[in-house]
Amino acid sequence: MAKKIVMPQLGESVTEGTISKWLVNVGDKVNKYDPVCEVLTDKVNAEVPSSFSGTITEIVVREDETVAVGTLLCCIEEEKQTGTPIESKPAAAAPNEETDDSTMQSAKQQRYSPAVLKLAQDYNLDLSCIEGSGTAGRITRRDILQIVQGKKQSEDSPAQQLESPAQSLSQAAASVPDIALPSETFDALSADHSTIHQSDEKIPVTGIRKTIAKRMVQSKQEIPHAWLMVECDVTNLVSYRSQIKEEFKKKEGLQLTYLPFFIKSVAETLKEFPILNSQWTDNHIIAKKAIHISIAVATENALFVPVIKDADQKSIFGLAKAIDEMVTKTREGKLTQADLTGGTFTVNNTGSFGSVLSAPIINPPQVAILSMEAIVKRPIVINNMIAVRDMMNICLSLDHRVLDGLVCGRFLKRVKQKIESYGTDIGLY
Repeated sequence: MAKKIVMPQLGESVTEGTISKWLVNVGDKVNKYDPVCEVLTDKVNAEVPSSFSGTITEIVVREDETVAVGTLLCCIEEEKQTGTPIESKPAAAAPNEETDDSTMQSAKQQRYSPAVLKLAQDYNLDLSCIEGSGTAGRITRRDILQIVQGKKQSEDSPAQQLESPAQSLSQAAASVPDIALPSETFDALSADHSTIHQSDEKIPVTGIRKTIAKRMVQSKQEIPHAWLMVECDVTNLVSYRSQIKEEFKKKEGLQLTYLPFFIKSVAETLKEFPILNSQWTDNHIIAKKAIHISIAVATENALFVPVIKDADQKSIFGLAKAIDEMVTKTREGKLTQADLTGGTFTVNNTGSFGSVLSAPIINPPQVAILSMEAIVKRPIVINNMIAVRDMMNICLSLDHRVLDGLVCGRFLKRVKQKIESYGTDIGLY
């Protein structure tokens, strides 16, 4: 009996998805729950499992094609239940008589994250020849990117050794088919004196980058952004953290950054100004009761926004632990749909890479995003005297459909007061 697999809804607000890779071909046999394809949405990159055991009879949607939730993806001829399980898709090559059975079994069971598989496909890398640095030898995105950038060489695959970052990118670009652009595009490029020369490099746009671009354009087009900034004196916090960070690391095994303190101050202030913890719809403004803080985590070529759930209920230590877990999962490509959904307000630590001023783009359906900038020493007038203090700018982008300058100014002022009050009397637990 023919069965259908359709595009699932991978999140409450997700309406469509892009097939980033098919994991099966027509004629392949699959078991129930075996992954058949990878789907990229604006929330997460996930595998779609088969709901039946049987044989793939038709693949309807092509790779890199975006379709709505509920669209038919493929058809499966369901196998009659005989009590004997269907064997998995055969391996590419059968072991010879001298091959160790346990080794082959281990290789068959090796699984890679969708992000790792996508990068390996983009850069034509053989994953079986790469030694992973993750837990139990798991291959991470960092391993792949280090090879591509020429920082790491695979001992088992000399043909893939790259001489330099520039050469690696050139080789990667050369392995991707040229994209046919309409003639008017080249005319526009020529008129703008931006003609593509032979020495120029075409860098493929990955599915993740396409999704980021789409989301950012949507945010700027649909949301009327406004922006506020205040200065914050963090001298006491800097001094306190310097005193306890080494002891904290020895005791907890975690780096104590400034971000947990910032998130703590924001989460507490959102309770006082719940309108900033809301969402816009055409007919209503929905004030969210739970406070789930999204944090921006950058990798080498993409930006992810995992969510710390119930941030207002966590201590400084609890927030530090949650941040560390999310950053680790992001860098290793292990984020799940649950990690990336449900955020009600975003805190962006742009100061970690030296920024002193920014106007961040709002992460819809949220109505505001707060960026914490770099901490720098500045001369400040205190009681008519000049003093050198540790200062930081905090910048808020707001959705002017929901928020106005008055409430946001009061919100920023309260966040500033809380951060400036941090000192030796603040509890970490």
